[in-house]
Amino acid sequence: MPSFANPFAGNVDRKMSNAELMQALRLDIAGELEAIYLYESHYLATDDPAAKKVLADIRDEEKAHMGELITLMRYLDPKETELFLDGEGEVNEMLEDLRIDATPKPASGPTVGDLSE
Repeated sequence: MPSFANPFAGNVDRKMSNAELMQALRLDIAGELEAIYLYESHYLATDDPAAKKVLADIRDEEKAHMGELITLMRYLDPKETELFLDGEGEVNEMLEDLRIDATPKPASGPTVGDLSE
């Protein structure tokens, strides 16, 4: 949760190495995941259409932030990219074994987390 009571909590007294930055980015991603969870919870807890629209938009922005952070991580650490791609390949193999088309498809309607009717 936020530590706003300490105005110096976010200050770093030196430049970080790429390894330290990667650790910080992992923490940033955890924060984005928590925000997605909270906004989705609020979305599900209301029937007000305006609140639902705003909360869904904010939730989806957090998902975009995750994509940005992961892309930055892939740039900063090519080994991490290899591991991401290995994991993706493993899932694709499992989907192929199940005869499920693993080809990414552009969203033509509501996306994951979009519970609009």
